[in-house]
Amino acid sequence: MQQGKKPRKKVPSWEVVGALVGLYRKHAGMTQPQLASLVCVGLETLGSIEQGRRPLRLKLAAELDELLDTKGALTAVVVKVPERERYPAFAQDFIDEEARALGLLWYENQVVPGLLQTPEYARAVFDCLYPPITEQQAEERLLARIDRQRIFEQKPWPPMMTFLMDESVLEQPIGGAEVLRGQIRHLREMAELPFLAIQVIPKKRTTHAGLDGPMVLIETPEHAHLAYIEGQRVSFLIDDPDEVGILQRKYGMLRSQALTPEETMGLLDRLAGET
Repeated sequence: MQQGKKPRKKVPSWEVVGALVGLYRKHAGMTQPQLASLVCVGLETLGSIEQGRRPLRLKLAAELDELLDTKGALTAVVVKVPERERYPAFAQDFIDEEARALGLLWYENQVVPGLLQTPEYARAVFDCLYPPITEQQAEERLLARIDRQRIFEQKPWPPMMTFLMDESVLEQPIGGAEVLRGQIRHLREMAELPFLAIQVIPKKRTTHAGLDGPMVLIETPEHAHLAYIEGQRVSFLIDDPDEVGILQRKYGMLRSQALTPEETMGLLDRLAGET
């Protein structure tokens, strides 16, 4: 958070689950290394689960229930964890605000914005993560990302949205040429939606207001304005009006430096045929 601002309080569901895992483990007379070895997970993974920094997956919960003789308690608790916590802890507040937003202004310089990703492209992005995640974790994240895209089906009307991205994003063949081609075609289809605009910042520009990285600006139903900034394993949901105002002005400058929505449609048409 910005200096002087306290982080928003998180729902500590995974901390509760982790505390239960630790309690049952101790009652069973096991050390962390012993239990980690028995369930074939890394010691760091088990430690993170007990500290509430990593979600306990349902399959592992069932294994621990049987091994620690908990009468199914861990599985029952994991099932009750709020749906919002399927997402990484650092992104949960943003996910909540995104789902209820009146307006979204999104800028990306490395990948296609998550709400616009095809399943194939999204899975390829998750496969690029380092340290790598498991097959099950990748599948869970993919399903969660697809679920977020239901925002386009909101009634009576989805939020008004603008997506900016660098032209280089449309040239990086994440997942391979066919995956990228399918992603570009999907972007072209989305660009026709009346509540959504896509603009590309051409690579030939000699000035660029977004070199500091990606951002998302949110207008809430209460007409408050928030900004979400994500970096290497960290993120910030900012509500300081001064800081949000700076980012809004930066976004406005980026829009002026980008191709118009109509020009962007033409670029996407050309790229769909050439990629």
